Amino acid sequence: QVHVVESGGGSVPTGGSLTLSCTASGNFDELFAVAWHRQRPGWQREMVARITEGGLTYYEDFVKGRFAISTNGAKSAVYLQMHSLRPEDTAVYYCDYIMRARGGMNHNWGQGTQVTVSA
Repeated sequence: QVHVVESGGGSVPTGGSLTLSCTASGNFDELFAVAWHRQRPGWQREMVARITEGGLTYYEDFVKGRFAISTNGAKSAVYLQMHSLRPEDTAVYYCDYIMRARGGMNHNWGQGTQVTVSA
């Protein structure tokens, strides 16, 4: 079991920057990847970026070149640097520690952190 907490959200103007942090505690032996997701008002939750246990990164097209995902090297923290923020980036951002498990993957979510980008 992994306990996940997100922080770093806030309100910024268009073009601003924020860095979200995801800190986790627990056993990371079966860590597969950590992903950032977001849920915009009226929309389903969508993935934003992901970093594998080996350090490979993946970004959705709508954040490529603007967001960067990284870790502290110890698997216990993952960051999402967000630049050139747009009003459509307004959402609750969630962190997901994805762990290998028998028969599939276990997802460990935090409570989310609100990001608001004003026009």
